[in-house]
Amino acid sequence: MTPFSTEAWAANATAYETIRTMPFNAELAAGTLSRARFTHYIVQDAHYLMGFGRALALAAAKAPHPDRIVQFARAAETAIVVERALHGGFFRDYGIQPETFAATPLSPPCDHYVSYLLATAYAEPYEVVLGALLPCFWIYAEVGKDIFSRAGADNPYRAWIDTYAGEEFGEAVAAMIAATDEAAVDASPKILARMHHAYAQATRLEWLFWDGAYREAVWPV
Repeated sequence: MTPFSTEAWAANATAYETIRTMPFNAELAAGTLSRARFTHYIVQDAHYLMGFGRALALAAAKAPHPDRIVQFARAAETAIVVERALHGGFFRDYGIQPETFAATPLSPPCDHYVSYLLATAYAEPYEVVLGALLPCFWIYAEVGKDIFSRAGADNPYRAWIDTYAGEEFGEAVAAMIAATDEAAVDASPKILARMHHAYAQATRLEWLFWDGAYREAVWPV
């Protein structure tokens, strides 16, 4: 039986290639991404991680096995504590004050993505929740490794690149893939279809998030 992750990646390979080569990531790899665009991204990503952490906590609550409860509870902690420390470094470097961050609303793409993950985490069964959460882990790791292979040592976004191309994050991604494949083994055909839909939708939202950062998207009204 082909693992869910293999099928999901193959079905969304074109979308991943679009993400990998989109202007935001191409310029990030080259070190030419504007400070304004990266600032927009890092503020929105900090907002996103709060929602992502909540969705992971809900996955922990729905997990059928103790090991998976611990895995997702720790992943929620990592999303909020560890990765926000990375953002905090950029906040200090870029002079983004806590009150400025707090006063900045979620952009339309960020709001859409967070709302989708939380709605899925609340309303869908465990298997489908994992299908929705997996792209954020996996695509970030693959994009991070790709950018790492192209970026120079003096790239101004080196801290971001090293984090998502790093071994520790890679281990978290492998654990997420394993958990999702495990959940899919005994899933019914209907649940599998919903898992694939969730994975595809989250992949689209990954693209939308980076595109919104590149455009510095804000609410038009």
